[in-house]
Amino acid sequence: MDIIQGIQNYTSASKSILTIGTFDGVHVGHQKIINALVKDAKEKKLKANLLTFFPHPRMILKSERTLKLIDTIQEKEIILKKLGIDNLIIHPFSLEFSKLSAVEYVRDILLKKLKICSLYTGYNHHFGKNKEASVDDLILFGKKYGFDVRTVPAENISSITVSSTKIRDAILNSNFGIAKKFLGRDYELNGVVIKGKGLGKTINFPTANLSIKESYKLIPSKGVYLVRVYYNNNFFEGMMNIGNRPTIQGIDQTQEVHIFNFNKNIYGEYLKVLFLKKIRDEKKFNSIEDLKNQLIKDKNTCKRNL
Repeated sequence: MDIIQGIQNYTSASKSILTIGTFDGVHVGHQKIINALVKDAKEKKLKANLLTFFPHPRMILKSERTLKLIDTIQEKEIILKKLGIDNLIIHPFSLEFSKLSAVEYVRDILLKKLKICSLYTGYNHHFGKNKEASVDDLILFGKKYGFDVRTVPAENISSITVSSTKIRDAILNSNFGIAKKFLGRDYELNGVVIKGKGLGKTINFPTANLSIKESYKLIPSKGVYLVRVYYNNNFFEGMMNIGNRPTIQGIDQTQEVHIFNFNKNIYGEYLKVLFLKKIRDEKKFNSIEDLKNQLIKDKNTCKRNL
C-alpha cells in the first residue's frame, strides 16, 4: 500500500475506485465498504483507493480540539493495508478545504485529481460546503459526470447501528466486549516503554511505562485492566494501571503495564496493549503495603478472568 500525503501529491494516469471518510476505528461498518471496494477493484483490475482526512474534520469545523480518536494515523495505516487498499491518501483537513462547493469537490477533486470511475460510500455521506450535498446528490453527479456510486447500508449488530461515536463511548465506559464486536478486534494502545519511578520493582510488581506520543489517542478511563501485551511477535497476559498514582502523590497520568511471567529489560521497545476487561477503578491507598496487597488481589482477579 502506498501512502500519499495530500491530494495534490496523488498522480495516476489510470482510473480508480475510491471511498472517502475519516474511518475512525476502521470498524465493521467501514470494513464492509472497504471489502466491497477492494473486491470490485480486483475484478476490474483497477486501484483501490481510500481518501481520509487528518486532522479529523470535527477538530476544525466544530473546534473540538480535545476530540480523542480510536486509532492513530499509524494504527489506521496498518489496518487499511491488511484490508487490501492500494493507495491511502491522507489529506490535511482545513477551513479552506471545507469551503469547496459540492460541484468543485466532485469535479476538481474526485474527477480531475483522483480520476474516479466508481465511488463507494456509506448511506449517510455528506460533502461540500456546510455539508450541502448528500448521497442522492452524489448519484446525480455520477450520472452527469459518468461515474458509478455504490452506497453501502449501515452495519447493525444486535439491532444497533455501528458508529465510531458509539465505540468511543464503549471504550470510555470500559465496555470492551461491545467495542470488540464493533471494531472486529480488541481495542489497543501502542507506545514505547520509557523509564518511570521504579516503584513497581521494589514491591515485586515491575511495570513497563508506556509513552503514547499521539495526544489525540483515546485512552480508557482511570483504573486497573486485564490486558494482553504483544511484544517481539509474542503475546503475554498482564494488567495495566491507568491513572495518576494517588498513593504516591502522582501528578501526571501514566499507563503502566505489569506483564505476567516476564522478566526482560524493554526500555525503548514498542508494545501493543490489548484491553480485555476493567478490574477496578483507581484508588488511593493508605500505604505502599496496602497497595501491594491490592495488586496481588488484582493479579489473581485477572488470572481468574483469563
